[in-house]
This record gives sequence, structure tokens and C-alpha cells, in this order.
Amino acid sequence: MLSKDYTISKRQLGFILLLIGFLGAIGILAIDLLGGGQQGGIGPAQMFALGIMIVIGIVGLTLIPLGDTPA
Repeated sequence: MLSKDYTISKRQLGFILLLIGFLGAIGILAIDLLGGGQQGGIGPAQMFALGIMIVIGIVGLTLIPLGDTPA
């Protein structure tokens, strides 16, 4: 992995993006549950961020089946 010729594969990139999307979405929902804001419910900025995290996760899912070719 520390080789000069190492490149990340599409599968690895897919898993990384899926993990970022999943953890980001959980984090956004956890902020609302823990009372990060004073108002109740999810606001427009949180909805936008949640949508972005879902899109990142979906992109990650589409990369996983592409295999070990370089990204």
C-alpha cells in the first residue's frame, strides 16, 4: 500500500464512499436526536446535507461491483 506504484481500486473507493455516506447520514441524524439545534425537526440545511450523504453512498455502491481496476 505504501508502494510508489499503488493505486486505489474502484472497489476500495466504493467502500470508502459508502462508509463516508453512511457515517455522514448517521451523524446528521444523531445531531438532531442529541439536540444540536434548538428547534425541533430536521431543517433545510440538514436535509440538504443528508441528501448529499445519500448520493455519496449511492455512488459508492455503484463503484463496488466494478472490481479491482484502478480508479
